Parts: sequence; C-alpha cells; structure tokens
Amino acid sequence: MYGWLWRNIPGGTGVKLVTMLVLAGAAGVLLWYFVFPSLEPHMPVDRATVGR
Repeated sequence: MYGWLWRNIPGGTGVKLVTMLVLAGAAGVLLWYFVFPSLEPHMPVDRATVGR
C-alpha cells in the first residue's frame, strides 16, 4: 500500500514526503477523534475484575 501511494502521489521526493506525512497525520486524527471514541463503549477497559 505504501509503495502504491508513493508511486501515485505527484511531485518530487520532498513533496511526496510531506504529502505522506500529512496523510499519516490525517489518519491518526481520524482514528483518535472519531473511530476510537465510537469503539470505546464496546471495549471492556474500565471493568475491574481483580479482587471481586
């Protein structure tokens, strides 16, 4: 996938590098603010089972 993105992004090496960093940051923001909060109610992270 990364090779395909690198080959298909227009521009030189510097432009491609900046574009890849922006895409990686956008993916991180999308996961952090939208995907993970929607999955959090379904994850048993806050349920303590030790000592009961």
